[in-house]
Amino acid sequence: MKKTLATLVAVAATLVAGSAIAQNYPDRPVRVTVPFGAGGVADLTVRIVTEKLGQKLGQRFIIENMPGAGGIASARAALSAAPDGYTLTLLSNGNAVSVPLFKSLPYDPVKDFVPISILGTFDFILGVNASSAYKTLDDVLAYGKQNPGKLNVGTINVGSTQNLSAELFKSQTGLNFYVVPYRGTPEVIIALLRDDVNVMIDTYAAMKSNLQDNKIRPLATTGAERSEILPDVPTVMQSGVKDYDVTSWNALFAPAGTPPAVIETLNKALREVLADADVKKRLLELGISARPTSPEELSKRLKDDIAKWGAVIEKAGIPKQ
Repeated sequence: MKKTLATLVAVAATLVAGSAIAQNYPDRPVRVTVPFGAGGVADLTVRIVTEKLGQKLGQRFIIENMPGAGGIASARAALSAAPDGYTLTLLSNGNAVSVPLFKSLPYDPVKDFVPISILGTFDFILGVNASSAYKTLDDVLAYGKQNPGKLNVGTINVGSTQNLSAELFKSQTGLNFYVVPYRGTPEVIIALLRDDVNVMIDTYAAMKSNLQDNKIRPLATTGAERSEILPDVPTVMQSGVKDYDVTSWNALFAPAGTPPAVIETLNKALREVLADADVKKRLLELGISARPTSPEELSKRLKDDIAKWGAVIEKAGIPKQ
């Protein structure tokens, strides 16, 4: 009886303390660790959103860029801080991929972090050299079927979402083609424009200038719905590949143990920020669709993507890193 009473008192004290934190939150600057370098799409996304978030909540959100394999440095930095809402971190679809891709990780994105909200989502584009004979994705599919082993699809490094998107495309179409990985997007674009590869898969932001200069022809986007930025381009599913759906995301998380009231405060504010017309416009210029979610929806998305990409990695025979 005494132990039960002591437990109840401890729980009550924790709830009271969490409520007190939330009532005053935030009363000092908030740190956000980002596992990507400055100037990239993910970095710009979080900066655009947290600038408005800081204005709404009355405190600065300070971005700390910590690029590294699997987002390990950024995740570790966030987890070493007190779970009080004053250190947050950006996790992405790449973190979901990392779970089945790496032999081991020093963190578990599901257990070690509390989801707050997705900030934005983005599709990938299947593009071809504008001078090629491929006018539609059906042309590519027809060529691949008639010429097994001759089609080449260029992506960035093995294990990237772009690379796994190509492997998923290969699996779901049943085509026999080569997925050719390059060190970075510039190399993929050069290969495409030299006709070293027939098709490339990458983000709108990565291909934007070449799309605008009509050097690359977009054949399809990878999401379930047409892209807001390229509404005239059909999806892969609309082009005949059943159930093909790839949408990447960037989201804010907090270390496990962060008071629920703080998570609620942040989620509510983020929903308002991501509904702001200026924020939506600035994100769309990067190829990002503002997509706030509940913490529960984000948690499900993370778990679903870990399972989805784990199956793709296994089927493609990609060795664990």
